[in-house]
Amino acid sequence: MVEPSATDHPAETRDREDLRDQVVEALRNVHDPELGINIVDLGLVYGVDVSDGTVHVTYTLTTMGCPIGPLIEAEIRQFLSGVAGVNEVEAEMVLRPPWTPEMMSEEAKAALGFF
Repeated sequence: MVEPSATDHPAETRDREDLRDQVVEALRNVHDPELGINIVDLGLVYGVDVSDGTVHVTYTLTTMGCPIGPLIEAEIRQFLSGVAGVNEVEAEMVLRPPWTPEMMSEEAKAALGFF
């Protein structure tokens, strides 16, 4: 979650938190093409930071050798470009910590038969 700085005004913090929520909701449109589940519920999004219209998304893939990284990043940029207040998108793929099925939402686990 975005932490307010000491110089933030309550309205600025609220606006940034609202924008972050809109960004996360837009990221739900990005789906893993093999699993058909969005990257938020899969637990692939590790962080979303918003600062002055720049959104920095830290994400991972289900496996280190997964070939869909460029597709995921392109879709992150595509869907976030339509969010009002987003001027720039920085998408950073990381491999640490490695993704595990425990990172999925309950809905994603149910859809994939994890109980």
